[in-house]
Amino acid sequence: MPLPRPRLGKLPPRSAAFLLPLILSVVMTCVVSGVATLRALGPTAEAMRAWPAAWALSWPVAFPTLLLALPVVRRVVSLLVAPPPAR
Repeated sequence: MPLPRPRLGKLPPRSAAFLLPLILSVVMTCVVSGVATLRALGPTAEAMRAWPAAWALSWPVAFPTLLLALPVVRRVVSLLVAPPPAR
């Protein structure tokens, strides 16, 4: 009989304001730095070696930027998009 795997508890709802920009910044900087590195160096082994450094440089800029920009962007979107109909 296999041993049961331990369940990981979920974080409290207030952590979403921090976790969303954290995950979004990791994904976006990975993609954008990868595209920029490939564009600059071409699909070479050198580009694959340079990509992690480009990612490491861009993420510390992107994460705090998202923390600051996300509330502003949410406000702008709420001005542009009609609220859902009441039920």
